[in-house]
Amino acid sequence: MKKKILMLFAAIAIIAVQRGVAQTKSSYETTVDGVKVIVQPSGNDIVEIQTIIKGGVQNYPADKAGIESLALNALTECGTLKHDKNSFKDALDKVNATVYGLCGKDYSVIRMNCIKMDFDAVWPLYAEAITIPKFDEKEFLRIRQDAVNSLKEQDSQPDAAIDKYADRVAFAGRDYAKDPYGTVDVIEKLTPAETKAYYQSILTRSRLTIVIVADLDRTIIEQKVSQLLASIKPGAPFELKRDFFRAYKNTFSAESRDLATNYVEGVTSGPTPGMPDYDAFNIAMRIFSNRHFLYIRTKNGLSYAPQSWFASGSTSAAKFSVSTTQPDKYIDVFYKLVDTVKTAGFTEEEVKNMKVTYLTGFYYRQETNQAQAASLVANEVLFGNWHRALTLVDSVKKLTLTEIDDAFRKYIGSTVWVYQGDPKKVNAQNYINGLNTGPAGAGQ
Repeated sequence: MKKKILMLFAAIAIIAVQRGVAQTKSSYETTVDGVKVIVQPSGNDIVEIQTIIKGGVQNYPADKAGIESLALNALTECGTLKHDKNSFKDALDKVNATVYGLCGKDYSVIRMNCIKMDFDAVWPLYAEAITIPKFDEKEFLRIRQDAVNSLKEQDSQPDAAIDKYADRVAFAGRDYAKDPYGTVDVIEKLTPAETKAYYQSILTRSRLTIVIVADLDRTIIEQKVSQLLASIKPGAPFELKRDFFRAYKNTFSAESRDLATNYVEGVTSGPTPGMPDYDAFNIAMRIFSNRHFLYIRTKNGLSYAPQSWFASGSTSAAKFSVSTTQPDKYIDVFYKLVDTVKTAGFTEEEVKNMKVTYLTGFYYRQETNQAQAASLVANEVLFGNWHRALTLVDSVKKLTLTEIDDAFRKYIGSTVWVYQGDPKKVNAQNYINGLNTGPAGAGQ
């Protein structure tokens, strides 16, 4: 084990040195016409630009869920006022460049990636997609149908279906109950005009942040960004709301589905970005995930791929999920496992190993310009601090066993459980009557 740990530390050191050599210049931020622009020199010939529209599911009511996803897809799939869809894509293909939009629960991303020598050819296309998308009706109807087909396919996939069901139940009445990709009923009714009007309403400087990972001259960056923003209205001030989630009692909801096995998912509390024990809980959940897998699959054979994870966002939560033919036996093992961790805590060895594993994975994930930009984006939007992407390693290294144990005990408590499968195979009371102590044994 010691040899393995030393090898992992060596891997971290090598990747860190490689990254440090590549970034001989310092990252910085500047403000262009009221919009924050974050720049990280890359040390290579790739240009990665991500323009962020903040808000996500906070931007629309539940009966319009999916409209932002459809709008972001339309930016490149429906052409612009200067290029139809085919000529737009042909121009990108000639230089092997990428431009597209995608959405999430907290923000949307309009991404551009190209070789530095092609930047002057690709940037105008990127600016067109953002500022003068066409929302061509024929193409819009095509991507709308694609979106409907995708939602139907997701609903037929049990792992995706149970997670969406869990969000609807656990976050009922909150923004996070909305699926950013919408529902079939909502998507089928959206029109090109309505979707275009929505996009124009959220395309404001007040919602934008631009992240650039590339070796580009600062003067060029500020000039190009200023040109991009010239036709974008300032908009009203906007701030992403953080919503702390906590379940005060165990609950159980079930949907009857004709499935080969049964699916269970639990949702409980977790720290929102910026809370002092955020990093400690993140590590705690990663250690618990290993134990969860060990006890559910390896020792008891209750599920092929049990999962537990920290779902971080403006509303954060810890989640546990299994597919199993023995749902009642699963919850018995689960509650005993949680009780053991809360009573005895984790071990120094588990913490040491997880720090190495986490940091090695962090460095590997930062190997591409795209991944580096995504990290800067997430930290800026969720934490209000893009610098955190550069200091996270040191923060994790400093975590103590006590901090990690305390974070687990504080947040893992009463849980919202959902179930899809054969209702005859599960006893709801086993889920409701389990650990019902609330965070840190507070009796909530």
